[in-house]
Amino acid sequence: MFEHSKTRLASKSVFRKRVLKFSFISASIFIVSLGIGVVGYHLLADLGWIDSFLNASMILGGMGPVDMLKSDSAKVFAGCYSLFSGVAFLSSMALFLTPILHRFLHRFHLDMDDKGKN
Repeated sequence: MFEHSKTRLASKSVFRKRVLKFSFISASIFIVSLGIGVVGYHLLADLGWIDSFLNASMILGGMGPVDMLKSDSAKVFAGCYSLFSGVAFLSSMALFLTPILHRFLHRFHLDMDDKGKN
């Protein structure tokens, strides 16, 4: 998928397409994760849709819950969703940064090869 370290740097159009592709995948992970949280809070914590969205987005963003949860099932869901959100956030950010970091490291590697030839 990415060029080897010894090959030429990909063109700007190829790089832009990669960034768009990986951004789309990253955004999809966020949207699906947020949807899981909203539906879970709505069904298990008996919160309205807006309050469910607020709680799910706060946990997904790493800020923590807003509303106090009364039932044990809602508390278990919130704990599991918090753990899931941490993994989803890290995974989606890693995917988003992959083409950018690859290009940076590839360019750095090519620059090092050029300096070694002199």
